[in-house]
Amino acid sequence: MTSATKRSRNPLGGRNVPGGLAGWLWLAVIVLPVYYIVVTSLRPREDYFTENPLSLPSAPTLDAYGRVLENDFARYFLNSVLVTAGSVVVTLAVSLMAAYVVVRSRTRFAGNLLRLVLLGIAIPIQAAIIPVYYLIVELGLYDTLLAIALPSIAFAIPITVLILVNFLRDVPGELFESMRLDGAGEWRMLGSLVLPLCRPALVAVAVYDALQVWNGFLFPLILTQSEETRVLPLSLWTFEGEFTADVPAVLAAVVLSVIPVLAAYAVARRHLVSGLTAGFGK
Repeated sequence: MTSATKRSRNPLGGRNVPGGLAGWLWLAVIVLPVYYIVVTSLRPREDYFTENPLSLPSAPTLDAYGRVLENDFARYFLNSVLVTAGSVVVTLAVSLMAAYVVVRSRTRFAGNLLRLVLLGIAIPIQAAIIPVYYLIVELGLYDTLLAIALPSIAFAIPITVLILVNFLRDVPGELFESMRLDGAGEWRMLGSLVLPLCRPALVAVAVYDALQVWNGFLFPLILTQSEETRVLPLSLWTFEGEFTADVPAVLAAVVLSVIPVLAAYAVARRHLVSGLTAGFGK
């Protein structure tokens, strides 16, 4: 290969130095806050105001984590797990059945169902919080975990159905026809064909929905009030008020609340891109 050919393939004549510097700068912007949170959570409370905030702790300790765990953090963590797991399971079950109907049915009901679902995406949570509060109170569910889970499910279904519909449209129709010729009914096709083929999309929307519920703050703030129903986002706000001068404890609570999110991402990272972008390239 001649030098002229090399220059034609690389018009800049060298490496993209500005792009590389911008990438490293962006990486620093992302990593630096995470580093600060972790090292500060390991710093003794009395050293927080005397040491360099970006230096490693001179005497690392887990005392801040102990103080957080002693203040009912385990209860708030369990409440978040129950609300998130219940919301995700119900959302996936309802959304998968709705997406199957939209894709496979040729009735007017299926088309109207998709339009109704898309309308739900356009309604912001903040605009619906007063009607949601009224319904929860009238149902006698105020200050319960269901008061958080039910609205979370309702607002998660539209985007979940949209993603699953786009994924199901990529499934060849011949597979459905083959199973129908073998005598399979709708429920069997849903369980034996759709469910296995939609696993990447299901994992992707499960992680996405779980993050939305896990980090949700508005519903717990408006629809609950007792400590027995408090979840992690609201508890972090409480810890911040309780440990006003104890910054390491506040950041230790942040680290503990992020661990499940990182674990979920580590497990499902391979399916996230393929599931969330399914069907949108057409």
